[in-house]
Amino acid sequence: MQKLFYEVASLDKRCYEEFHLTEDLLMEHASASLCDYIEKKFDTSKSILIVCGMGNNGADGIALARLLYAKYDVNLYIPFGTKSKMAKLQEKRAQLLGVHIVTELIKCDVIVDSLFGSGLNKDLDKQSQEIINTLNSYEAFKIACDIPSGVNNQGQVTTSAFEADTTITMGALKVSLYTDTAKDYVGKVIVANLGVQREVYERTSNIFLLDEEDMKLPFRNKKNSHKGSFGHLNVIAGCKKGAGVIAAKAAFGFGCGLVSVVCHEEIDLPYHIMQTHFLSPNCTAIAVGMGLGIYEVDEIKKILAKDIPTIIDADLLHESLVLDALEKEVVLTPHPKEFCSLLKLCGMGDLDIETLQDNRFTYVENFCKKYPKVVLVLKGANVLIGQNDKIYVNSFGSAILAKGGSGDVLSGLIGSLLAQGYTVLDAAISASLAHVKAAKNYKKNNYSLIPADLVEEVRKL
Repeated sequence: MQKLFYEVASLDKRCYEEFHLTEDLLMEHASASLCDYIEKKFDTSKSILIVCGMGNNGADGIALARLLYAKYDVNLYIPFGTKSKMAKLQEKRAQLLGVHIVTELIKCDVIVDSLFGSGLNKDLDKQSQEIINTLNSYEAFKIACDIPSGVNNQGQVTTSAFEADTTITMGALKVSLYTDTAKDYVGKVIVANLGVQREVYERTSNIFLLDEEDMKLPFRNKKNSHKGSFGHLNVIAGCKKGAGVIAAKAAFGFGCGLVSVVCHEEIDLPYHIMQTHFLSPNCTAIAVGMGLGIYEVDEIKKILAKDIPTIIDADLLHESLVLDALEKEVVLTPHPKEFCSLLKLCGMGDLDIETLQDNRFTYVENFCKKYPKVVLVLKGANVLIGQNDKIYVNSFGSAILAKGGSGDVLSGLIGSLLAQGYTVLDAAISASLAHVKAAKNYKKNNYSLIPADLVEEVRKL
């Protein structure tokens, strides 16, 4: 996993003060990283347009134009002139070299956006919006310097934003690159070296970006074992019984030794999944909430009171009953609407989905600090997994998972790992990564996925 930071100005400052690296030196490394990417990806026949702002983000772009000059057809556009000391210096260097400066936007094979950096804290003016919208309309490979212009320091887009194919961010990964809103603008994210390795540049952080290697699959390494050695998950089926059946199938396919669906009415289940009317005596984990609908309060109370690892999803997250479970180690898997309901139940705010989506990290942090034993899995384009003072970001999600039943599969995967003895945090992380990896591996049209396909892909991991 990799560290994420809300800001990197303090990391730059440390380079100046502790390592005696100058602002100019960091900028040269930043522009050299951009240059290296372009030289490796594009042959010299490609034309390049670099659009630069007044500040240091623009200065990075101007320095890049100087580095590419003579090897490529480079065109530099500085619509607002230069303002910062470094921007003025880089502009002078480019002019002395003879870099071609254009006075209007032109179409090129490659576009580099260096208008605004990660410090953007206001709405874009009309001219900036027009520039960005025009650039977005061009058929070209688009590269953002540090962060796509129009994505502010909170990861929000209030007007327009540059739609990058690749973002080359400076020094370290920023939280603002991993909001749900930013996902449609950042493309592939690469970290530029600023003169020292990331291990030196970065400091401690409580927010992490998950890598695929962080997924720990439940491989069976113990030879002397039986089905009971790999846990027994009980899935509580509700009014919409299909949700519980989907979760049960997913759990069984992810290594759980035994899976039982708890339901008072007889339901049609695969032969390898059992049905029971009450919790099994040897139950090692519980999955509850999926398709729950109308329920018997006292019965659910008793289930939640059990000292057994539990995954809680869907309908139950709208009910005050869930508050009884928040003082123990449980996994909650809300989508944004359910999380808004949960926050209201907890007295942490009565907010709409748009407000939550604009401030996902803040509300996850606040909730996890209040309930430090709980693992929260906030679903979205980027899944946020929080416990206590730490947040983990799963950025591998895609629209392929935006189908009914996908969340029930995730609940089953988490429940399976809980039943097999994973900690609540490890179960949430590994199941979430397996969920998106399975979707990524699905080879048919991205609109056609059904839960059974997802379970089948999980079995192939």
